[in-house]
Order: sequence, then structure tokens, then C-alpha cells
Amino acid sequence: MKYHNEITKRRSFAIISHPDAGKTTLTEKFLLFGGAIQTAGAVKSNKIKKHATSDFMEIERQRGISVATSVMSFEYRGILINLLDTPGHKDFAEDTYRTLTAVDSVILVVDSVNGVEAQTRRLMEVCRMRDTPVIVFINKMDRDGKNRFDLLEEIEKELKIQLHPMTWPINSGKDFKGVYNLYDKNLVLFTANTKAVDEDTVRIDRLDSPVLDERLGEKDASILREDVELVDGVHGELNVDDYLKGKVAPVFFGSAINNFGVKEMLDTFIRIAPTPRGRETSNRHLDVEEDKFSGFVFKIHANLDPKHRDRIAFLRVCSGRFERNKYFHHVRLDKEVRFSNPYTFLARDKDVIDDAYPGDVVGLFDTGNFKIGDTLTEGEDFYFTGIPSFSPEIFKEVVNKDPMKTKQLEKGLLQLTDEGVAQLFTQYGGNKKIIGCVGELQFEVIQYRLLHEYGASVQFNAQPFYKACWITSKDPKKLEEFTRFKHANIAEDKDGFLVYLAQSEWFLNTERTNNPEIEFHFTSEIHK
Repeated sequence: MKYHNEITKRRSFAIISHPDAGKTTLTEKFLLFGGAIQTAGAVKSNKIKKHATSDFMEIERQRGISVATSVMSFEYRGILINLLDTPGHKDFAEDTYRTLTAVDSVILVVDSVNGVEAQTRRLMEVCRMRDTPVIVFINKMDRDGKNRFDLLEEIEKELKIQLHPMTWPINSGKDFKGVYNLYDKNLVLFTANTKAVDEDTVRIDRLDSPVLDERLGEKDASILREDVELVDGVHGELNVDDYLKGKVAPVFFGSAINNFGVKEMLDTFIRIAPTPRGRETSNRHLDVEEDKFSGFVFKIHANLDPKHRDRIAFLRVCSGRFERNKYFHHVRLDKEVRFSNPYTFLARDKDVIDDAYPGDVVGLFDTGNFKIGDTLTEGEDFYFTGIPSFSPEIFKEVVNKDPMKTKQLEKGLLQLTDEGVAQLFTQYGGNKKIIGCVGELQFEVIQYRLLHEYGASVQFNAQPFYKACWITSKDPKKLEEFTRFKHANIAEDKDGFLVYLAQSEWFLNTERTNNPEIEFHFTSEIHK
């Protein structure tokens, strides 16, 4: 129990949503409250010249989207918050799913204009698999969107989660006048294009107070009284245990770009969000209060600084204390490793740290020792379970356009596929390189980064494959026979394991029926 105080001081969460709902803008406002940045940047706006702090890759600034999860730590009211801003675009969903394994709770951003979208549903399913506690932030209330009651009903029905409003909006769009805080019983008034400051908060002890009519006008005041009576009657007090079990989601209304309704959410977040918890491993349940250090790598990012070919592995601390310059046991490689300058992050800015505790995310310089899912311990051998890897759905052959840059291309492909965005297959017995991804946009990002970070120009040719399956067999002879007959469809992944590339579902089912001795696996997890 010796690190109990450090653990209770920490909260780690991810912000998730459909693209364009306002995740990155919300992240910026959080950092602003934590005093981490002086002016918040917007993702894309002609008025604001400063770019978002959390979009650090060049391609993100050009496109105005996030393509990689970024990690930020900041302090707010004595609580150390580790915040992970994830990409919303479905082509990068894999990065987001992995990030969800490294956090203890989630803030889900819903756009009040578009409501629940496809990607939001999928992300919510992942949260439900792990019973992750969720807080919902309904953004863009200053735009003409859906009716507030309809919106709540839609979210409950689509995401299959019970909602509990913590703040309540007064109108929306051009008539948006602010939010009423149901917990603190106060009113925060909204003025367009200004930041929400403490002067705008009106303390109201009773809803029948005449101040309400003065500030809002009789019509809006009476609508608010009816709404609040209804909401209180239906929901009552928030049951924090239900929230922690992932059964109920507190809801906040606001406008992230105007910094409105964000503080109310942050205050509630540090009050109710879970502290770091224990985790399941391949051997046993690991308690977060254990004295011995353990942690796992959930993300790898190459070339954070294009001038210095650096690779950083992001490690989530799960128990004990991580110390600089101390030797830890790398389970997969079975060797001792130490780190002389581990980092903590504020997006692009890094600070060297001496120690870290459960809930913290640490950046480790990596010379190629790490893969996603690797575990570090103080000697014990186990893996953390539940880190997903996916079978790719789109396959393209890599064609080198500049033979002089073959070496750079090889290096670039290995490093970029190590990040887990894409998988690299080499044709069995040949040297044709095939990249498999979950989404089209990833190919563009890989092409862009190969050119700008490694100087290698490539083109991609589509391949007629439907799925990649890892193949194993207890009978080595059968496996050898199968690879000889099917060599045009066999490739090796970059760890040298055999993969069968099926042209269609029919082919895959036929092969499975005809070769009962061979097992077909849809993830590469089996080799752990």
C-alpha cells in the first residue's frame, strides 16, 4: 500500500467521438483549465492561427484531423490527469481501441447537430466490453441542433446506456443562453464569442427566485423550471457506483469552442472518475496497490521529432513505481532493460521524469525492442490481456518508385508498421511486400510519412485479397504441404509467422473444410 496516496491523486481517461464532434477542441480547453497552455488552438478555423496542441504530426495540421492518439498530462485542483486524445476517423479505429485498454474512464463527445453517428456506436461497444465508465459531453449547443430531450433519447437508444443529466441547456443555436448546473444549483450564462468566466455564474438557491426571470426572460425561465422539475423527477441524484460500473453515464451540455460547460464537466470528473484499477493478466489478477512495478506498451510512434529519427513507446504503468535508470524485465525478449530519459508528455513538448505511478503514461525511447502489448515487470513473467489486434481488410502491394532509396523504404516500412497502424506481409519465398490495413486513409498516411520522414516514394497497387489468417498446425508436414500448394497466397508477417491470404470468403471456408489439421486464426495474438 506504499503508493496509495499517489494512486488516489491520479485519473486517466480518453476522449472519444465521431470525427468532427469536437474532441481535439475539448482537449485544448481541458489543458487551458489545467494551466498547461496559455491560448487554446482550434483544429481548423481561419480566425485562430495557432494549431491544436495535440495534433503534432504535419499531416494532421494540413488535414485538420487527428490521425494518432496523443497523450497529455496536466494538473487540476491537485489531481494529476492523464488525457489521451484519440483519432475519430474510422480508418484509425485500431489506434483508438488500443488506447481504450490503457485508460480507466472515457469522455464521449456527441455533436448536438448530428447526434449519434456510426463510429460513436462502435467505440461505445468497445467501452461496454470492458465496462469502462463513460461521461457524455453534448457539444456545439450554440448551433441549431436537435431538441435536447430527443437527443438524450437517441443517445440512450443507440448506445444502450442510461443517461443522467448533470447540467441542463437553456435553448440552443442562436437563442442559446447558457446551462443550469443541476448539482451545484447555479446558472452559467452564455454570451457568444466570449470565454465562460466566473462573473457569468449566477448563484440561484431556488428555481422560483425572481433573479431567474430577470436574467432569462419570463418565457425561458418558466421552460427551465419545467425542464428541471421533469429531469429531477426522472433521474434524482446520480448514483456514482452505477457510473463506475459503466451502467449510467452523466451528461453535460456545452460548447467546447466557446469554452462553455467544460469547467462543470471537469469539476465533476475529478470528483467521481475512477482512480487507477487492478487488471487481468495471463497468470492472475494484478492489484493496483502492489509494490512491484508492472506496465504495458499500448502504442508506438516513430519520428515524433522528424529531425531525430526517434521512436517512442507509450507505456501505461499498472502497479508499483516506475523509476528512471532502474532495470526492468522485458517479458517477451526475456532481458533486462533500463531507461535513462523517460518522458511525460504535453503533446509535442516532453519533460524527463524520475518516477511514475499507476495511471501514468510514460514515453520510452525505443530502438526497436518494443511491440504493442509488451509487458515490463520487476522479474515476474506475465502478459496483460485484452489488447486487440485486427485482421486487415484492404491489401496493397508496395511498389518502390526510386530504387536508390530501397534501404530507406525497408526501414520506413518496418518502423511504421511497428506502430500497429498497418501490417506488413512478405510473399512466401519471394520479396513482394504487401501492406494490410483496416481503412483506406491509412495508406495515404503511410505514403505521406514514407516520403516526408524517410525520403522514399512509393505507389500502392490494390491486391485481390479478402482476409489475412495466421496458420498453425500440430503436424509440421501438413503445414509444409499446404504452403507448397498454396504458395501464391502464402506470406510471412514481419515476425516470420505464416499467413494465408484468402481471395474470398468462399475460398477461406473451402480451405478450412479441406484442411482440418490446419488452424486458421484471425488475430496474431496466438503467438504471445
